[in-house]
Amino acid sequence: MQPPPLGDTLAHLDLAGAALVLSAALGCGLLVGLERERRKGEGPGRAFAGLRTFAVASVMGATTALTGWVWLVAVGAAMVAALGVVAYWRDRSDDPGVTTELALLLTYLIGVLCVASLPLAAGLAMGLTALLAGRERLHRFVRHWLRPGEVRDGLILAALVLMALPLVPDRPLWGSVLNPHLILQLLVLLLALQSLAHLGRRLLQARHAVALSSVASGFVSSTATIATLGLSVRDGHSGARLMAGGGLLSCVSTQLQLLLVAAAVQPAWLSVLWGPALVSAAAAALWGLWLVRGAPPEPMGDGITSPRVEGVPVAGSERMFSLKGAAAVAALLTGVQALVHGLELWLGERGVLVGALLGALADLHASLAAVFVSMAPGSSGLQAVALALSVHAASKSLTAAFSGGRHYVAWLAPGLWAHTGLAVVWLVVV
Repeated sequence: MQPPPLGDTLAHLDLAGAALVLSAALGCGLLVGLERERRKGEGPGRAFAGLRTFAVASVMGATTALTGWVWLVAVGAAMVAALGVVAYWRDRSDDPGVTTELALLLTYLIGVLCVASLPLAAGLAMGLTALLAGRERLHRFVRHWLRPGEVRDGLILAALVLMALPLVPDRPLWGSVLNPHLILQLLVLLLALQSLAHLGRRLLQARHAVALSSVASGFVSSTATIATLGLSVRDGHSGARLMAGGGLLSCVSTQLQLLLVAAAVQPAWLSVLWGPALVSAAAAALWGLWLVRGAPPEPMGDGITSPRVEGVPVAGSERMFSLKGAAAVAALLTGVQALVHGLELWLGERGVLVGALLGALADLHASLAAVFVSMAPGSSGLQAVALALSVHAASKSLTAAFSGGRHYVAWLAPGLWAHTGLAVVWLVVV
């Protein structure tokens, strides 16, 4: 089908709207062109595109799009691409790049996008400008700061998010549980949290390593973190108060991950969980920081600077996460959900409660994920969550006593039961 004549298309355009589109395209082109003009240089060896070229390219893209003729938009893009090829061929510098050429073509397309969505086009122009302006910092980050193991883990995480997650089927295989998409989503969430904590820890001083490592470890297993820190106390490598503070800070992750699990498996629970979870997390954070800051300084060469917990790299490690450890946690979450669902089919609502309490002895989030899937956020569901929190706190207390001894549990238990009690009272009474 032949496109409509140019005159007919322009006759149906709102003049003010067309002027707004062209003005926005001009602004986007000038924004990118300002950054390129600074790097263009002078003389015969200067780059081929600067302020005016980028501005004209963006306005040309908007103009072709306003005509409504798709073939004209394609011809304009081909011309800009051909101009970039010629400029690259004529470049006689020692290190010819294609950044400016690609940026010019993208700027033309940004002008085309101005007709469809001004906010999206403006955001893309700002992002492109920031990317071009951060050249030295990005190169320094990749070549000198980022470690090979971190690059490898980043590629794995990107592949899971961009390739695996969209392809995995999003439907439960047994009742309302065993959803492959949700399982992979939980795995990606665990890996992302560990990666952010690892990179953040590298930016902080060593004296903060215990606190940050404990928070990061808590996203994998707060119980394992408490046990690891307790063993360090029992072996005489670290003080009981410092390690108890780290154990309480790992409980902050427990409460935050409770909200993340609810959002992933059953968002309806968020409306009743966000209040008690955040209050409990704040109480654990304040109590844990008080213990850490008031603890005697650890002698150099002794003690630990990072708890050795599965899934969280120790100081000096290049790995951002443990794929095996995170997969084990995701499998545990899934297995407990299947167990609780089977008990529900066998015993009804009582089976959900029994399964949740049994699961809370080993992993709180796995048991509560099953509760979120199987029960509505009503009175019986809230009671099940409160009971699971209490059982999990008792399990942590026993773990601390067996691993670290009486001094360790004496520092840890008051804060542990205080922040757990706040959440339980909020759920049952409020």
